Amino acid sequence: MKKLFYVLFAWLVAVQCAYAAVNINTATLEELEQLPGIGPAKAQAIIDDRTQNGKFKSAEDLKRVKGIGDSTFDKLKSEVTVTGATTGVTEASKDKADKKAEKKSEKKAGKQDKDKGKADKD
Repeated sequence: MKKLFYVLFAWLVAVQCAYAAVNINTATLEELEQLPGIGPAKAQAIIDDRTQNGKFKSAEDLKRVKGIGDSTFDKLKSEVTVTGATTGVTEASKDKADKKAEKKSEKKAGKQDKDKGKADKD
């Protein structure tokens, strides 16, 4: 009986992780930033849009937000909902977003080093 309980518990945890979603109608700036392709500016634009235009009726309504087109929407559509509570984003999306942010930081650091090298020569 104990084994059955543990199996059911593990299954429930796995199901919740698989269906993690961010409710774009109630999410905070920080929760929205966890979505792939969404940084602080786009997260704020989502909040501004829902404040000015009311709740999103469907996830596809995100496309009305400046800076969110088909490409960005395709990256995050499986992570968003317009109903229920925000339960977070999946680990795969977090990893992808973290890698993207890391690449961006490395690129920026490389550019700064290059600019510094030019300044030293002058």
